[in-house]
Amino acid sequence: MGKVRLASASPRRRELLSWLGLPFEVVAPDVDESPREGEEPAALVTRLSLAKASAACHPGDPEVVIACDTIVVLDGAVLGKPRDEQEAVSMLRQLRGRPHLVYSAVALISPASGRAATDLVETAVTMRNYTDEDIARYIATGDPLDKAGAYAIQHEQFRPVARLEGCYTNVVGLPLCHLTRALRRWGIEVPVEPHVVCHTRTGYLCHIYPTILDTR
Repeated sequence: MGKVRLASASPRRRELLSWLGLPFEVVAPDVDESPREGEEPAALVTRLSLAKASAACHPGDPEVVIACDTIVVLDGAVLGKPRDEQEAVSMLRQLRGRPHLVYSAVALISPASGRAATDLVETAVTMRNYTDEDIARYIATGDPLDKAGAYAIQHEQFRPVARLEGCYTNVVGLPLCHLTRALRRWGIEVPVEPHVVCHTRTGYLCHIYPTILDTR
């Protein structure tokens, strides 16, 4: 198995990648995540995931560099990470009781060959009808401030999501089945079945993994 590098400063992505049982190192890339004028959400996450992977390529390079970018999209508008608590409150009120989309793009780069690949993932999420008091308690934890859309689906106290259609770990920040498929296409075997470890760790019963991993 070749060396793997994760281009991310996110502790959530580090944890998710560790679930796959792959040894890896971490480099936090320095990338401007500002959207360009008129840039569509899918194009934005794809561009940023590739930029992050590229920024993490340097001497002592591994066989593959992995990066991911995730955004929340409500009514066509991108909700990034809130700048402060007030903006976090505003985002959570906008999302309350409503459906939205979560996009992630996974990027792989081989520094030696220059080979690159991306995989775009979309999950439809509907939030529960939480109260302003629920929001205030959640804001007080400090958890929303480094999250796209100002929420974590996995937060045990807030539990903001009522329903989702698609990949759970996509909403957390790293779609594991899609990443596994990409790695396998590059000849890198993952020692676990991602849908099994996802269910074990999150309790979420995935119905789409056969179409991603071609296990039908």
